[in-house]
Amino acid sequence: MRHFLTLRDFTKEEILEIIDIGLEIKKNLKAGIYKEELKNQTLAMIFEKSSTRTRVSFETGMFQLGGHALFLSNRDIHLGRGEPVKDTARVISSMCDMVMIRTFEHSMIEEFASFSKVPVINGLTDSFHPVQLLADYMTLVEYGMQHNLVAAYVGDGNNMTHSWMMLAAKLGFDLRVATPKGYEVDQDVLQTALNIAKDSGAKITFGNDPKEAVQGATVVTTDTWASMGQEDEKEQRIKDFKGYMVDEAMMSLAASGAKFLHCLPAYRGQEVSEALLEKHSEIVFNEAENRLHAQKGLMVWLNKQKVN
Repeated sequence: MRHFLTLRDFTKEEILEIIDIGLEIKKNLKAGIYKEELKNQTLAMIFEKSSTRTRVSFETGMFQLGGHALFLSNRDIHLGRGEPVKDTARVISSMCDMVMIRTFEHSMIEEFASFSKVPVINGLTDSFHPVQLLADYMTLVEYGMQHNLVAAYVGDGNNMTHSWMMLAAKLGFDLRVATPKGYEVDQDVLQTALNIAKDSGAKITFGNDPKEAVQGATVVTTDTWASMGQEDEKEQRIKDFKGYMVDEAMMSLAASGAKFLHCLPAYRGQEVSEALLEKHSEIVFNEAENRLHAQKGLMVWLNKQKVN
């Protein structure tokens, strides 16, 4: 059984294959062609963390593929009222064809997957956000940015940073990470990424100077400074992240023609300036739309593995 919990578990060829399927599905959709590749199948969507893009993209994606999606919050199922994760996994996976989970602890989704009879997709945990990176890389491919890619990540050492590290390590491109002191990436994730990078040729570097990271980069990306569950830290984080806002002055240090990405939601005036986000709004909102197409590619790919 193949699950999609982190990019660590996938080869370069598999990641690119998923993206190619997503691009083909997007091309067909724009031409008015719908292929019901998941006809009569059901996706259970478990949300312990709320979301705009994750819910809309998965629910719409299943509909367009001929299937059905069930929205399940903590208030809707016994998982939020004390039922063991393994029991919920056994029950839901006996009734549904695929499960997507958006939660806090990564260990929760790992436990769920270990007891699930069907593929489990990580819609986000505190440690990783791999479906977002599928959309991000798909967007770069569409803009022809995947060649000689040098990506700069500016901000918190969070689930997005970890996922960028895994993608770079797997695909073999250069990644520079700049975080404030005290907000560095998880050391276990770091070591895993560096070990993988030895085989792929990826160059992953870390520092505390965002301008140094952005210098000459072909792609610059960032994320909110305070993720869901960190609301109490927001004011302190705003102080600690001073100088980390990606604005036109910082972006001018990047390579000519460099693109800016943001997974959204964006907090203008904090991690990104209003002017810069609007300047790059076309690619940023195409990136957001690509959550739909990349995830359809992923679900079709996982279903094929299940059938095989």
